[in-house]
Amino acid sequence: MSDTPDSAVRTYVETHRAAFLEDLAAWLRIPSVSAQPEHDGDVRSSAEWLSAKLGETGFPVTEIWETPGAPAVFAEWPSDDPDAPTVLVYGHHDVQPAAREDGWHTDPFEPVIRDGRMYGRGAADDKGQVFFHTLGVRAHLAATGRSTPAVHLKLLIEGEEESGSPNFRALAEQHAARLAADAVIVSDTGMWDETTPTVCTGMRGLAECEIELHGPGQDIHSGSFGGAVPNPATAVARLVAALHDADGRVTVPGFYDGVTELTDTERALFAELPFDEDTWLRTAKSQAASGEAGYSTLERIWARPTAEVNGIGGGYQGAGSKTIIPSSALVKLSFRLVAGQHPDHIERSVRKWAEAQIPQGIRHRITFSPATRPCLTPLDHPALQAVTRAMGRAFGKKILFTREGGSGPAADLQDVLGAPVLFLGISVPSDGWHAPDEKVEIDLLFKGVETAAHLWGELAAALR
Repeated sequence: MSDTPDSAVRTYVETHRAAFLEDLAAWLRIPSVSAQPEHDGDVRSSAEWLSAKLGETGFPVTEIWETPGAPAVFAEWPSDDPDAPTVLVYGHHDVQPAAREDGWHTDPFEPVIRDGRMYGRGAADDKGQVFFHTLGVRAHLAATGRSTPAVHLKLLIEGEEESGSPNFRALAEQHAARLAADAVIVSDTGMWDETTPTVCTGMRGLAECEIELHGPGQDIHSGSFGGAVPNPATAVARLVAALHDADGRVTVPGFYDGVTELTDTERALFAELPFDEDTWLRTAKSQAASGEAGYSTLERIWARPTAEVNGIGGGYQGAGSKTIIPSSALVKLSFRLVAGQHPDHIERSVRKWAEAQIPQGIRHRITFSPATRPCLTPLDHPALQAVTRAMGRAFGKKILFTREGGSGPAADLQDVLGAPVLFLGISVPSDGWHAPDEKVEIDLLFKGVETAAHLWGELAAALR
């Protein structure tokens, strides 16, 4: 365990609470919406603001790294201990689009504090969770009497995460030597709920494709030609119907190759979470749970690979009837991947499977989008145990474990740097990421500060 005194950390954090919130509010006022070209200048201003603030925090190195899109921010604070491990913190400073008319009760870029919450776009996703590291490292230094962190500390805060991180992998590869680390901390995640602190141990990857089917050179009369030529709408329907078997398993040969199966310990840890399926279904706006047989709902969305139909179309869709054989049809598919699966293998397997489903006389085109790799941190990894101890000291209670069903660029860092990825976040489901009235629970935000203050000593001890 780190020798950082818990009470000293808490005292330092409380003393600087007001100034921290004022600074965060100033950053939230910058509408760094990476998806909207009219905000390109604001995204750059956000990067410049953060770079300057990290310099004020004490980082001796702060740089703005250019990409073909939006800029990222890099900062570095070496430890005076030459044998200290190196830790890289990842986050992002761009935000989702937001406007008052979307349903916000206040201006999304004029943060307000109400009932112990700070409302504003980016309050939780991800500026608030990036910013708690600035006060966290200062509290770490103040409580230990150190002049430098207990680890060689680096930050990489990108500017295009909300636009799919199109340039992130190339940026990481370009600067791989500067980013080299023994562990990566991702602070772009959350906890189970307000009273259940949790650490995420993995995220699923993602592969997506669009399959276009073409039959006749134009829509043709179903009376004159129906039953005698292949129908692309029928073909796409059959393809979709063949995607799963009766037990909800994906039928693509080779799809499950290499999948890292859940252990009994992991299943038991998932079962400790206060999960209520009826409440979850209401959140999902759905009437019943469904999926691969033999797995619980949490296991399905966190630890099992999936295939989903995201969109399907073809032929006449207007009012009334139009008796045709359509000239084309299409389906959009997405595949969530778990540890042990590789997107390249999935692409090859899906292409081979789909082509086998397509009847003679139907031309096709299969287009895959850039993929995201899954990542998973073993429960017994010393870095994960360090994160769990640091969080437990801040919250004063047992820390449980989750995974996330979504995807992010964390796996790129894992691939490029060859370092384990750990997740440290304090956001909760009610924070409304990407939604109107996004907020962060202020008390939880400061628990994140305390966790970060304890974390560097814990990691320094664990990774030696």
